[in-house]
Amino acid sequence: MKNLLYIFLLGLFIYSCGSGRDFKGSNASGTENDTVRIANDSLQYEIIIIEPGFNLFINSLAKPKGYYSQSYLESKNLILVQEYNSRVRNPLRYNPNLYVQEINYDPFVNYGYEVNYLLYNYFVYLSHEYNQRFPVPTRL
Repeated sequence: MKNLLYIFLLGLFIYSCGSGRDFKGSNASGTENDTVRIANDSLQYEIIIIEPGFNLFINSLAKPKGYYSQSYLESKNLILVQEYNSRVRNPLRYNPNLYVQEINYDPFVNYGYEVNYLLYNYFVYLSHEYNQRFPVPTRL
């Protein structure tokens, strides 16, 4: 009887240690909610980045906001978007699962710092995560 009481108390202890946690929907890799959406209705543009691990990359490995100037980001993004779009148009040469849709980036539109920062860091992430080489060095 004494052993049964100890087993019951041990089971109750183990149960109580884990009962406060809700593991439903948790993701140990840090890739949950990896959708970044930026929209501006007045300029009619929208950027949606759906990439596992991108939020973790932005929050931990990317250079902080303000590190690059907006003009630097715009000039890099112009070159990177042109290269990216050419890869989208060549699915036999480049992975169509990686280069899914063209990016409509107009160099005459002021998208603001936030959009240019995230777009540039998407290319840095793409080159880092998938070992892709772009004409402009994108380093961490």
